[in-house]
Amino acid sequence: MDAVELSTVVYAPREEVFEFLLDFPGYARYSEHLDRVEAFGPGGEGTEYGLTFSWWKLSYTARSRVTEVIDDERIRWELTKDLDAAGYWRVEDADPPESEEHATRVVFRAEFAPDSANSDAISLPSLVSWDWVIDKAKPKIQTEAERVVRRAVRDLEGRARHVDIHIRTTPDAV
Repeated sequence: MDAVELSTVVYAPREEVFEFLLDFPGYARYSEHLDRVEAFGPGGEGTEYGLTFSWWKLSYTARSRVTEVIDDERIRWELTKDLDAAGYWRVEDADPPESEEHATRVVFRAEFAPDSANSDAISLPSLVSWDWVIDKAKPKIQTEAERVVRRAVRDLEGRARHVDIHIRTTPDAV
C-alpha cells in the first residue's frame, strides 16, 4: 500500500474543526478539481458520497463511504469502487502559541493500492496511456491537497496566513 499523510495546526476549537471536516459536500468549495459532492445518506457514519473530479480532459466520480466517526477525534472513510483505498481525518489538541486561544492538529491520511485501480473506470483519449495519466496526476494531487488545506484553514480561522503543512509519503505516493 502507498500512503500520503498531511498534517497541520489550525487555530480554532477542536469541536469546530471536527464539524467542519464532517461536511464532505463542503469540500468542493476548496478544490480546483472537485466539481461537486453528492451525499447518499444523512451524513456521518454509513453515509456514501459521490465525489466528481475533473482535470484536463478527464472526469471521474469516486464513491466513498464514511466507515467510522469517533466524535471530535476521527473520521474513517473508504472508497467503494475502482480503487482499494481508505483513510481518515484525525483531530487532536495542540498547544496554541501565545497569540492564539485555540490550536487543533489535523491529520489526513490516505492509503491506496495503485495496482488495484480499475483502468476501465476512466475513458482515456486515444494515444494516452494510463501510466502517463498517473505520472501527471501524482504531483497535481499533492498540490491540490495543499490548496484545499490552506483554503479550509483560512475559513476556519477567519483570516489568511501562511500554513505549515507536513507531508509524508510512502513508498511511491504523491
